[in-house]
Amino acid sequence: MSAVSTPVGELRAQVTAFLVHEADLIDQHRYDDWLQLWAPDGIYWVPCNEDDYDPRRHVSIIYDDYARLQERCFRLNSEGAHSQDPPSRLCRIVGNEQVSGDDDGDVRVRANMILVEVRAGEKNVYGARLQYTLRPAGDSFRIRQKKVVLLDNDEPLGNLTFLL
Repeated sequence: MSAVSTPVGELRAQVTAFLVHEADLIDQHRYDDWLQLWAPDGIYWVPCNEDDYDPRRHVSIIYDDYARLQERCFRLNSEGAHSQDPPSRLCRIVGNEQVSGDDDGDVRVRANMILVEVRAGEKNVYGARLQYTLRPAGDSFRIRQKKVVLLDNDEPLGNLTFLL
């Protein structure tokens, strides 16, 4: 798949299907399958206090490279994730996708997300703006970067021990 040569409407439909698939994998706790969506140089970033800064110089809620993502998924799949025993029940809606291709062949995506998490008798609702850099791979994509900007990233947050 080439983002440059794919018609905009078709590219948007492919990206939407990819984002729905990714959300479904996370909500079903299928971490190994979710990890396969990532490029080896992928970055998973959840900033705090500000929406945009240099994550190598400032504190982030999450700033994981691919190796850290592997560790995170390993823990979530094992009995070592005590903060996820029992696991959170998750349901997310992703929408309002805005898709554009780059000259380098990557696809830039902006979207919105509402996530409901239920665990141990508590319900939490998270709103976020999502930013992706996707690399075309065959008839799908690999995630090069996923940035999750929580709307309340400057407020006290509970334990985010699940994937956003």
